[in-house]
Amino acid sequence: MNNPLSFALDGRTALVTGGGSGIGQAIALGIAQQHGSVGIVDLPGEGPEETLHLIRSAGAKATFVQADVTNAEQLEEAVSKIQADLGPLTMAVNSAGIANAAPAEEMPLNQWQKVYDIDVTGVFLSCQAEGRAMLKNGGGSIVNIASMSGSIVNRGLLQVHYNSAKAAVIHLSKSLAMEWAERGVRVNALSPGYTMTKMNSRPEMVHQMEVFAHETPMKRIADPSEMAGPAVFLLSEASSFVTGIDLLADGGFCAQ
Repeated sequence: MNNPLSFALDGRTALVTGGGSGIGQAIALGIAQQHGSVGIVDLPGEGPEETLHLIRSAGAKATFVQADVTNAEQLEEAVSKIQADLGPLTMAVNSAGIANAAPAEEMPLNQWQKVYDIDVTGVFLSCQAEGRAMLKNGGGSIVNIASMSGSIVNRGLLQVHYNSAKAAVIHLSKSLAMEWAERGVRVNALSPGYTMTKMNSRPEMVHQMEVFAHETPMKRIADPSEMAGPAVFLLSEASSFVTGIDLLADGGFCAQ
């Protein structure tokens, strides 16, 4: 029987989309700190190189593959390269995503569609490529980064596309969990609350983030590193009987 108290990821290989920044980067580093190898899948830039440096500094193996999560062929190639470099894939975190805002009555179709293409279709295509590998490898665990915005509507943020997309990610995760449960692949969603990523630390966001901190029961904004623990739990044997859930890490915001 697996050890239900073990959070260690020794000898296992993870793929992290969006691992070049923010929550994805923090989780990638958390996996490395638990001795897992990490394949970063992201668009080119300084972020992925920074993540590679952080992972290797933690004593773990890492590789970077440039890929667009809306491109199924590129994702399949990314999985193949990561397995060739680091070993059989048994863990994945799908963190790649975008957010923006516009009033619903004024939102152009291309703005709606781009969010859905990346935040929903991109997650599905990532899960599909990862799931195919894990089913061949005898099992694994996938964590999809959703948002508390998939469960509640954020006051003061005009983002009907983002909210509904994250709700789709939550239900997508549950649906895949049920399809693959008997074949050893667990799928869960992790839904952060307000988190101090680069997108939320822009000068024009300072006042709004102060408001969000006040509205959060814990009276603060999360640091991206605080999402690593919940993700490691869902990836590890400590959650061996957990699949199809949406784990809220929101400082109590959604509590009723």
